[in-house]
Amino acid sequence: PINAISERWINQYHRERARALTDLKTALEQEPMTSTEFVYTTYIRTTPQRLWQALTDPAFTRRYWGATFESDWTKGSAVTWEQSGVTIADPAQVILESDPYRRLAYTWHNFTPELAEAFGFTDEFLDRVAGEPRSKVTFDIESLGQTVKLTVVHDGFEPGSAVLESISGGWPAILANLKTLLETGETLPEPASAGPASAS
Repeated sequence: PINAISERWINQYHRERARALTDLKTALEQEPMTSTEFVYTTYIRTTPQRLWQALTDPAFTRRYWGATFESDWTKGSAVTWEQSGVTIADPAQVILESDPYRRLAYTWHNFTPELAEAFGFTDEFLDRVAGEPRSKVTFDIESLGQTVKLTVVHDGFEPGSAVLESISGGWPAILANLKTLLETGETLPEPASAGPASAS
């Protein structure tokens, strides 16, 4: 009888939607797996060229991120990171992939005592991240007509990573600010209780 009811009331067009909702319910109720990467996708009304500029031009990144990146953006080149008066440059901070308007990847910065002081990181946090492998971030850009699909993957973490926990709170705010800037020409208002950027 239950099957007969479902066949009567759930037509062929809605059956796949109902199945998708059931799959979503099952996935949400399962025990979460230990994650070792951060993945975020957003859709921005812009062009791949404009988005690439926003990811690589210091004038852009300072507006929505509060940081600048100096590089010639070719594979193997160094990336110098500056934020809140702190400059981070080292030989392992490099461009891993560079396919203009399509894909960009680079190694993440390390956490220096100067950066910790600027952002109020604790000694305990510094001790934890010092033992972690260096992570990397990848930006995948896909043109969809008048919009661009941007997927950010930050990976290379071990289970229980303190850096992963930190950047997972920062990336959504940075990417929302990027989207708003590209679509309106303005950044989001600063929250009343804004603290250090977690994705620093």
